[in-house]
Amino acid sequence: MSRAVVIGAGLGGVMAAAALSPVVDEVIVLDRDELPDGPEHRKGLPQGRHAHLLMPGGLAAMEELVPKISIRERLLAAGAREISLSSGMVALSPEGWFHRWRHSSHHMITASRALLDWAVRTAVVDNTGNVSIRTAQVVDLIGSAQRVHGVRIGTPTEPEELDADIVVDAGGRGSRILTWLTTLGITGIDEIRVDTGLVNATRIYRTPPGAEDFPLTMVQANPYLSRPGRSALIVPIEGNRWMVSLGGTRGGEPPADPDGFLRYTLDLPHPIVGQLISGAEPLTDVVVSHSTSNSRRYLEKARDWPDGLIVLGDALATLNPAYGQGMSVAALGAQALSRQLKHADPAAPGLTRRVQRAAATIVETAWSIAVSQDSMYPEVRGGKRTAVDRVAGRYTRRLTKAATGSYVAASALWDVTGLEAGPTRLLRPGTILAALGGPSLPPLSEPPLTPGERALLNTLDATSGEGAPSSAPV
Repeated sequence: MSRAVVIGAGLGGVMAAAALSPVVDEVIVLDRDELPDGPEHRKGLPQGRHAHLLMPGGLAAMEELVPKISIRERLLAAGAREISLSSGMVALSPEGWFHRWRHSSHHMITASRALLDWAVRTAVVDNTGNVSIRTAQVVDLIGSAQRVHGVRIGTPTEPEELDADIVVDAGGRGSRILTWLTTLGITGIDEIRVDTGLVNATRIYRTPPGAEDFPLTMVQANPYLSRPGRSALIVPIEGNRWMVSLGGTRGGEPPADPDGFLRYTLDLPHPIVGQLISGAEPLTDVVVSHSTSNSRRYLEKARDWPDGLIVLGDALATLNPAYGQGMSVAALGAQALSRQLKHADPAAPGLTRRVQRAAATIVETAWSIAVSQDSMYPEVRGGKRTAVDRVAGRYTRRLTKAATGSYVAASALWDVTGLEAGPTRLLRPGTILAALGGPSLPPLSEPPLTPGERALLNTLDATSGEGAPSSAPV
């Protein structure tokens, strides 16, 4: 009987299990945490209490991997929200406010991470029939530099061996893959870390009456000012709640006390987030997290790579959560595994190396987006911009400026940041012309709210009135 073992029952792990399920008799997913029966937070996810966005490319990959059950429909039925980037978002970028468009496109899913993980995990188990999840600590790999054929679980002093035809490490930021590879005799793997010192602070509020359909609202960090980046985001989630997440790089960290939390939002380039939450009912205290650095392991460049071993998700590359791409990268990596398995047996020589290279290609897009921005913040550790980075950065900034008032430019930008297309999407003739032409609509001096939304904002605003937005229609 053929068997696959997946390390980690997070989103990346269960999607890898979905990819493996059709081609092996049994898939065992191992996680050191006792998983909750419902959409509840678990300690193994350091970013689990902060805002998460499931980008269009990641959702499409999930739907392909779980064909019998629509993950989108399951999430929406459980209370998740579907947000259009083109019409359902109010966003202040470093280049100005984005216009909102009449037509709805580029949809993403918003929900608590607990709901996302639970809905995806149960969908995979219900869809497959041969995927099981066990609570166990993986202490080592079994095998050699030529082939991995299982894992050791338990404790270092009392290990139990679990044989497998293929092992996937989706163990997240805490993966010990480099140590395990060294034990197998594989060394010299490059690892790069880019750390802005980003701190996230999140508080959940009850959605105010009448604000159930208020757009997702964000004030983005600005990497071009040579000072710490500061941002704020209101995400609608299940249970008629707003999840409000703040982010600040080294020197601009958000505070953990409620009064400081509100002041932080009001001191941003526009106070809209603070104005909205000043009149909302808080449901939780402020939760702070520091596990936010970008880290990439260039496993695809290893001189030797064992058959039977694949590394995906955060075990391969962790991304600054501010860009909302980690879950989608993990899902796309599992999709790459699935597509390779359509053409080869799981035990076929060279298969896992091909998957590793395909996963690295997926990582590259998200990594470039995150690191190109993060490397510009002061006191960043590990980030060095090259001449190519600077040229690409100037073009991206010009495209972003155009995107504030050009749907052609905005659509291209959303295709790439939503992981529906690679960076070459930005180099199509139409996109280049849009970037060169700039925004076709005039810049906005205030958030692009409808009269009803603006009236609601003014009603909710319990601040002193300093910096309050104009009541004039946009």
